[in-house]
Amino acid sequence: MSIQRELETARQIQASTLPEQVPEISGRSIAATYKPMSSVADDPYQFVPLDDHRIGILVADVTGHGVPDALIASMIKVAMQSVIDCAPFPEKVLRRLNNILTPELKSRLTSAGYLWIYSEHQQGRYAVAGHPPLLRWSAKRQQLERIEENGLLFGVACGQDYPVQCFDLHPGDRFLLSTDGLIEPENAGGEPFGDRQLESTVASHASEGASALSPELLSALDA
Repeated sequence: MSIQRELETARQIQASTLPEQVPEISGRSIAATYKPMSSVADDPYQFVPLDDHRIGILVADVTGHGVPDALIASMIKVAMQSVIDCAPFPEKVLRRLNNILTPELKSRLTSAGYLWIYSEHQQGRYAVAGHPPLLRWSAKRQQLERIEENGLLFGVACGQDYPVQCFDLHPGDRFLLSTDGLIEPENAGGEPFGDRQLESTVASHASEGASALSPELLSALDA
């Protein structure tokens, strides 16, 4: 019974860390899908909308499961409130989050990716802390690109720098932020879904909107 109570507590904490709704931004559509692989998963995400044209999106992955890691997910949500003033600068967001979280993580490593979109000026920026690459379908070049400039995981050391990738946005571009929970599941033969299958699915549905791509990815994963 004590284990069940602990799991229920972790689930409640976890639920409180997730956004209640997906924000709207001019000229862009956003969809978020959260499907835990276990009874308690710890892959929090947060939106930082500044206005109708500017938004930051954070996706993180806390190692482990259970109440301690659900609490870390809650800490990330609180810490995000203290970095809103530097939301347009992914390198500053991740640096400050790392400085806030590392002393509290107690060697529980956490990865994160932060994407900044400025739709009015058609600009994007991205920085990473040991997280899987951002996938971008370039409508202009008709190809899938991996944006994977990377910095150190949270929880290793304070004072880290995080390289930032800057890029122009074009009509029809698609971006996918995810955790490794999307590529690690294995089939009966022990073969993981993997990067190749993920990228193939994204590329084959590149013309579809965000709300349509999410179920296509889950369907491919289930298959």
